[in-house]
Amino acid sequence: MPITVPLFPLHTVLFPDGVLPLRIFEPRYLDMVSDCLRHDTGIGVVLIKEGTETGKAADSYDTGTLSGISYWHKRADGILGVTLKGKQRFRILSRTVQKNQLVMAEVEMLPEIKTSELPAGYEHLVLLLQQIISQLEPPFTTMDTRYDCAEWVGARLVELLPLQLKDKQALLKMDDCLQRFERIEDLLSKMDF
Repeated sequence: MPITVPLFPLHTVLFPDGVLPLRIFEPRYLDMVSDCLRHDTGIGVVLIKEGTETGKAADSYDTGTLSGISYWHKRADGILGVTLKGKQRFRILSRTVQKNQLVMAEVEMLPEIKTSELPAGYEHLVLLLQQIISQLEPPFTTMDTRYDCAEWVGARLVELLPLQLKDKQALLKMDDCLQRFERIEDLLSKMDF
C-alpha cells in the first residue's frame, strides 16, 4: 500500500537499521523534521542523482530508505542536530516538488530482506566492521550491534566503507544479502587499504 513521505536527498546511502547524524539548517528541512516529530511520520532518505543537498530540489534515485528520528537536539549555533534511523527500503512511485523545494513522494515499501546468520568465510568482514566502528563516535558506537546477522553486517559495511555512491546505491537495491557480501568482497579487492 503506497504512502506519502517527504524526501531528504543526500550524498549518502542509508540502509535499514543504520544511523545517520545530520545538521539541519534549511527552512524546508527544519519544517520537515518538525512535522515528522509532531506527527510521528517518516522521512525518506534518498541518494542524489543530480543536484545538491541545498537550494533547488535535487533529482534522486528511485530506491531509498524510510527513516525515523531517533534523537534530536538544538545546537548552540542554532542548527538542529538529528539522528535518523533507517527502517525499511522503498521504491518511489511518483514525486512532486513543493514551492519551498521540499520533495514529497508516493512510495511503496519493499519487502524486508530475509535475515540469515553470517555465512562461513566472511568472518574477516565482521572484524573489519568492528575495527571501523571502534574508531567512530556516537551514534555509531552506541547502536545495537548484530555481528552474527548477515544483513546487518553487510548493510553497515556498505554505509561505512569508502565505496563509490553508485555502488552503495546498487547494493541498497539488492534483495539478497549473500549476493551483497559477494559484491562487497569484489569491491574491497579493488581498493587500496
